Amino acid sequence: MLYRSSGRRGRPNGRYRPQVDTRLLEYLAKVSLKYEVDSDSFFNSFPKAFEHGKSKCGRLSIGCRVRKPDYAVFIITRDEKVVAQFRMSEHLLKETTNPLKGFTSRLLAMRKTTQDAKSHSSKIGGLRAGMRHLNIKAQVLEASQPRNVATRYGFYTNVANALIADETGTIKISLWGSQINDVSVHDVIQIKNAHVGRFRGELQLRVGRYGKISVLKHAQPQNNISIAHSNEKRLEI
Repeated sequence: MLYRSSGRRGRPNGRYRPQVDTRLLEYLAKVSLKYEVDSDSFFNSFPKAFEHGKSKCGRLSIGCRVRKPDYAVFIITRDEKVVAQFRMSEHLLKETTNPLKGFTSRLLAMRKTTQDAKSHSSKIGGLRAGMRHLNIKAQVLEASQPRNVATRYGFYTNVANALIADETGTIKISLWGSQINDVSVHDVIQIKNAHVGRFRGELQLRVGRYGKISVLKHAQPQNNISIAHSNEKRLEI
C-alpha cells in the first residue's frame, strides 16, 4: 500500500475532517462498491496518479488532470467512459491510513440492513408510522368503489382503499390505477417495498413507485370470508 508516511503533513482523521472531504469519501466509497474494487487499492491509486499522472485500479483508470500545491483534480474512466471527476484536497491525499475503509464498511452495513428489511416479511400487528421497505402477505377483506382524483403531478387517476388482514391485525391500503383491477376481495396478496403513513389519524399502508402488489391466491367461493361476521373471518393465507 502506497500511503504517505506519518511524518508528512496532513489533517488528522476522524472528526477533524472537513465536510467537503467527508462528502467526497462517501461518494468514492459508493464508486468502489459499484465497480467492485478494493478500497485500499482504490484510495492508493490517487497518490499514484498525483505523482505519475495516471494509475489503474481494476478496470478503472485514474488520471490527474490538475495538480496544485493544495489540491488535485482527478478523473476516473472505465472503458474510456467517464465515471467521475472531482477535486481532492492535499491533506486528504496525505492521510496516513485509508479513510475509505470506514465509509465502505458503513455503506455495506446500511445496504445489508436495507436488504434484510426488504427480504423480511412483516406482520400487520407490528406496523408503526414511518416504517419502510416492508414485505407483507395478507388477505383482502374489503375494497371501496374507485374514485377519480387529481394527483400532484396534474393528471387524474382512479384510487380505491382496501382493507387487508393477516393473523395479527388489519390495515387499509391505497390501490392506484391498474392495481384496482388486479386485486379482488378475498384474494391473498403479496405486498413488496411498502411503507406506513397516517391519513386522518389512521395508519395506512402505501405502495410507492418502487413497490409492488401481486396476487398469490385468487378468491374462491368456498374460501370466501364472511364480512358480516367479523369475529368468524377465516384468513386463507
